[in-house]
Parts: sequence; C-alpha cells; structure tokens
Amino acid sequence: MKLTITDIKGKPAGEHQVSFEMITNGRGTQAVHDTVVAYMAAQRSGTASTKTMGEVAGSGKKPWKQKGTGMARAGSFASPLWRGGGVTFGPKPRDFSKKVNQKVKTLALRKALSERLKAGDVLVVDNIKVDAPKTKAVTALLNDLQVAGGSVVLVTASVDSNLHLSARNIPRVQVTTADFLNTYQTLWPAKLVFTKSAFEKLEARLK
Repeated sequence: MKLTITDIKGKPAGEHQVSFEMITNGRGTQAVHDTVVAYMAAQRSGTASTKTMGEVAGSGKKPWKQKGTGMARAGSFASPLWRGGGVTFGPKPRDFSKKVNQKVKTLALRKALSERLKAGDVLVVDNIKVDAPKTKAVTALLNDLQVAGGSVVLVTASVDSNLHLSARNIPRVQVTTADFLNTYQTLWPAKLVFTKSAFEKLEARLK
C-alpha cells in the first residue's frame, strides 16, 4: 500500500510504501479488544475506600442492655445500620490493571493501524516544526491539513516540547511519539497525523 506524503500546507510531497505486513483479515480483533480493555482499566486510580465496622471512630461500648428496654438488640455504635457506622462490602483500594503480553499488544497495534490505513484516516507529512510554544501555529497546521475541528493525534519521531506545549490547549488534540503510540490512541481520533520519520520508526517497531 502506498501513502501520499504531504508538506505542512497539505500539498503532495512524495509517496511512501508501507513496509510492515498489514492485517487484511479478521485476525487480531480479540487482541485489539484485550489491549484496549487493559489500557482503559489501567487509567482507573483504584483509590476509592470506605471504612468497615472495625475502622470507624467510636466507642466499643454496647449502646444499651440486651433485654428489658423494649428496643431491638444493638451491639455496637459502629453498626452498618446506624448513621456514622461502617460500610458493608464497600470499596477498598485496588489495582485494576490487566496483564497483556507484548506480542498481543504488537498484534493489536498492527491490526488497528491496518484498519485506519485502509479507511484513509492516516496522514503523513514530511515534517512538523514548531519554533516556539504557540497554539496558533498548531491551529494553522491543522487547518492547512484540513483536520481541524475533529479529534487528532499528532505522532512525531521524538519528543518535541514546543509541539506538545502548543497543542495541549486545543480540545481533542493529542501529541505522542512513535515509541509510545498505543492501540487506544490509534483508534480514538478521527485522524492520525504522522511525520515521515515517525511513521518509518513505527513500521520498524511493528516488523
């Protein structure tokens, strides 16, 4: 499959032959599902916590005697039935992360990228250069590439602090590198914009 390379103004500047093996059948669908579920689970902080009957503050004294009052039996001020008492089966801090093998992650990324390539949702530009942290510079770039207004992930070969600072105030625009692009980020945006060097680096990672 050949991709058209454009300059930052959106004008053709060459072609690139996709070098990694694209997935054209149903293979990899389960890998994509497992990887995305694991990614989203890992975003959960897992810090919700409630106090049990033994943890709430209060006296351990029996509220009233067992018999003779005409009231129901009560053994503790910390009873879950009482206001200020403990919580029955409440949440405790936990780790929501799920293990996914590296080969499965790679297969999932290949599958996701193959589908986005076939759908025409991947743009490759010769280079993205931002001289200073200016939001309007990235806004102009997105307008020239005709991807403004939608969700976009910009992928570079290495960390570009100026690009990151320039794009962070634009809604639904993310910046990452070819080394850290994951399956979720590949599927999330309406358009993926790679620099040529970033796409080549990602191809080497998927081979």
